[in-house]
Amino acid sequence: MSKPYRLTCALFIFILLLAPFQIIASEADSAAKDDHSGHFDYFLNGEKRGERLFKGLTRTPVEWQSCVSCHNIDYIDTLNWNPSAKDIAGTFANKSIAEFRSVLMSPLGKKMEESHQNYSFSDEELSYIKSYLMDLNSAVLYETKPKVNNLIVFFFLGALITLALVDLFFTKKIKYKIIPILIFVLAFGYQIQMLAEGAMALGRKQNYAPIQPIKFSHKIHATDNKIDCRYCHTTVDDSKSAGIPHVNLCLNCHVIVREGTNSGKFEINKIHAAIENNTPVEWVRIHQLPDHVFFSHAQHANVGKRDCQECHGLVEEMHVVKQVEDLSMGWCLDCHDKTAVDFRENGYYSESFKKLHEKLTSGAIDSVRVTDVGGRECARCHY
Repeated sequence: MSKPYRLTCALFIFILLLAPFQIIASEADSAAKDDHSGHFDYFLNGEKRGERLFKGLTRTPVEWQSCVSCHNIDYIDTLNWNPSAKDIAGTFANKSIAEFRSVLMSPLGKKMEESHQNYSFSDEELSYIKSYLMDLNSAVLYETKPKVNNLIVFFFLGALITLALVDLFFTKKIKYKIIPILIFVLAFGYQIQMLAEGAMALGRKQNYAPIQPIKFSHKIHATDNKIDCRYCHTTVDDSKSAGIPHVNLCLNCHVIVREGTNSGKFEINKIHAAIENNTPVEWVRIHQLPDHVFFSHAQHANVGKRDCQECHGLVEEMHVVKQVEDLSMGWCLDCHDKTAVDFRENGYYSESFKKLHEKLTSGAIDSVRVTDVGGRECARCHY
């Protein structure tokens, strides 16, 4: 190894060893400057400084709670009445620092007044927080990770099938032919079962509880405030769909009720913003049947006198609505098999199914089920 080459290597190693000390010295110098000016410095860019302020990771103790103690950053499957960090970011994306300061430091709502006491941020710190929120607003906070377990099992079984066929027809290393045949039959059968279960599960969303654009609690509205389901879902008795109320209906109450006990003004203000900007609230539909299935709420809720809870669960107890049942065809048919029809009082059934009416009158049968009047006919739901 030549001398110049050795010198170059030694210089390079020296620079690498010296670099951490230079960073520490630079950070200390920056900290000294900020301590002198009364500002925090976290040796990072604006977004990172804002993140540390938002999470309360300050070097100097403060009297107030960190923002993240109330405003969640990550997805949660329970209801946090406080707006999420992403929600705040979307609201204040086009607001100035002065407007941001006004809402944060001088809140008008009772809820915010209680939680924002003694807050003290400089405009520079607020700009850091706002910068972090803007960065957060463009990020994907929650992604459903694909489950690979079944895929691994499926390919493993495929490998077993391949080895069994290769030995059965070519290598013939295994003495008893019944062994590779059994391996093939069992592995291939299990693969077919996995494919069938996966196909049947397509489109089913049991326990699905998406984040909605407004935190609406059915428990507060339906149970605590005794609002009837049909006051909001006005088309449930006459239409295929139960309907989602327009924000104008919400204003019947919220033109007066401007602040919630739990949510403050933030969520209710979204209703007024939708009216003022003439933009609809983009609710996320939860209960969704496949396109090849016909279902009518009028037939079930009005004619059949089914309670909402039979399909949707105890919605009146839910802060966050979720899909309780799997809404599979088997689940529907099971209900049709068990549910009795109000046969005597319904003139349509009496005229259309005279033989059943005669059997019911004579006592030959004690009731008529949905199945008896076509509840299992394919064309009733698929046409």
